Amino acid sequence: MNSPSNTLPDFKPDGSLTFAEADHPKVRFGKVGVLLANLGTPDHYSYWSMRRYLGEFLSDRRVIDYSPWLWQPLLQLVILTKRPFSSGAAYKSIWNEDKGESPLATITKAQTAKMAQRMAESFGDRVVVDYCMRYGNPSTKSKVEQMLAAGCDKILFFPLYPQYAGATSATANDQFFRALMAPKWQPAVRTVSAYSSDPRYIEALAQSVERAYANIEDRPDILVCSYHGVPKRYLMEGDPYHCQCQKTTRLLRERLGWDKSEIMTTFQSKFGPEEWLKPYTVKEVARLAEEDGKKKIAVIAPAFSADCIETLEEINEEIKESFEEAGGEQFTYIPCLNDDDVHMDALADIVRDNLGGWV
Repeated sequence: MNSPSNTLPDFKPDGSLTFAEADHPKVRFGKVGVLLANLGTPDHYSYWSMRRYLGEFLSDRRVIDYSPWLWQPLLQLVILTKRPFSSGAAYKSIWNEDKGESPLATITKAQTAKMAQRMAESFGDRVVVDYCMRYGNPSTKSKVEQMLAAGCDKILFFPLYPQYAGATSATANDQFFRALMAPKWQPAVRTVSAYSSDPRYIEALAQSVERAYANIEDRPDILVCSYHGVPKRYLMEGDPYHCQCQKTTRLLRERLGWDKSEIMTTFQSKFGPEEWLKPYTVKEVARLAEEDGKKKIAVIAPAFSADCIETLEEINEEIKESFEEAGGEQFTYIPCLNDDDVHMDALADIVRDNLGGWV
């Protein structure tokens, strides 16, 4: 029997209270949490904020799996003394100065607000929606604690990565599971699987391409689908990311009704000395201009649910520059799906699917 205030008193087997209900700690329950998770963001583009953020990110064994005995001295003594300056400058070039935060933070907040609105329309106040970041703030642990305090005895954890990768989806789940190790009353939990081939996601992608192309006077010669890269070794060790990226591109092409020559898959953001998934976007766009004579291209980033440093700075600046220096004439970046209503409807439907039996 639940008390009207949705707090839980302690009962004997015969149904009587073991001690006065007034003396019992008040424990809220009966809510369902939906926790959206994204990669993360520094608190600022200053040196020490960048160093803290990069230190957490690059210390993750899911991201860099070299032996800590070899990696940590290099990271702490070399990389983290220099990289915060260059990364900070990149973040400064895209920073949302009005709100004092990165674009990823701004967009993720907007996505969370729209998801909360959709959940309220479907389930009233039964579902609590919030967001967390794998690296930086707000932390996964802090948001799990807040959901438990709000009475969520069930939590659906949703990493906002359409394609599964150990370095994205898996590490987000790892952090979520670590956050569950402390509570005395551990909630029931579910995690949302990658949705790289979900028709609703593909439809949202396709509509974003159609809208962009409708506003371009000269149709691009090719659409480059640029996905965040990972070491090729990860693919050989069983990570399905490469295959899911290829499938997303194929399904997008089929939905658009295009020929294979009008769209391609590339990978960006290579880091370190080993071979990563190819072709590399920054080199491929230059090759398209120089060798294939494709002077007009569009680039989209289907692996990112929200625009961030890798899209706003890397694609729209570094990759664009590589294309133009090779003779390219028209470069169009198609923004991520962000908080677009078609995208949010698709994500909300995926959440409803995964809440089955809970609400």
